[in-house]
Amino acid sequence: MEKLPTQFLVCSFFILFALHSFSVRSQEAEDESEFDYGANSTKGPARWGEIHAEWGACSNGTMQSPIDMSNERVNIVSHLGRLKKSYKPSNATLRNRGHDMMLRWEDEAGAIEIMGTEYVLHQCHWHSPSEHTINGRRYDLELHMVHESADGKVAVIGIMYKIGRQDSFLSLLMDHLEAITDITDGERALGVIDPRHIKFGSRKYYRYIGSLTIPPCTENVVWSIVRKVCEDCNQGARFLRVAVHDESDSNARPLQSINKRSIQLFRPDDKVEN
Repeated sequence: MEKLPTQFLVCSFFILFALHSFSVRSQEAEDESEFDYGANSTKGPARWGEIHAEWGACSNGTMQSPIDMSNERVNIVSHLGRLKKSYKPSNATLRNRGHDMMLRWEDEAGAIEIMGTEYVLHQCHWHSPSEHTINGRRYDLELHMVHESADGKVAVIGIMYKIGRQDSFLSLLMDHLEAITDITDGERALGVIDPRHIKFGSRKYYRYIGSLTIPPCTENVVWSIVRKVCEDCNQGARFLRVAVHDESDSNARPLQSINKRSIQLFRPDDKVEN
């Protein structure tokens, strides 16, 4: 009889752990062969919502991403507060998912605090060209840092890049990217990778509520898009683009309707930035 409480606690722990792991894994489609980015494809973005019932939001959702952030739609605010990062080095694995390159942290890699809620960093991946646009302009590359809170809410930090000087974080990954560029589902253990090497470049950011940009297009994702467009060399963008193994040679979802959503631009009161 005395063993029952201990057994119950152990079982409860593993059930909660499994549920949390499932939540993290189920945020984005695991089998990326089920969809592609071809404009005329039966598996392309216009048809994602028809492939599985649970992907219905891709067609019927009202808070979908990406969107265009044009000046006339944006409200400048100072109350959102700065993005409070507490990232730390952790073991990571680089995986070619067929439609993108994903860097997944295997252990605790820190978190970011948004409006009093802590979101733990799980992975980052790249889209080429950028998915979001600023005043109608699409850039060469977009990095998504995917985070999740303890209650399963998702927050994504987006950083856009244009061709220029080599980005220091991507330069650390170049040899690894090249090694698995032509291997769908290829993985490479990288050892310790420090997410603090990802440069935001500015404290200004856009904020809106949207969705995942790949199936199942889950909504109520908190998006923070860094205002400053960073730079990366053409070689980095090329390797990330070659990772796309469908005829579109792109992994950027088309822009989605804003549907009267609020788009805010956080600008600190104490400093003027570009």
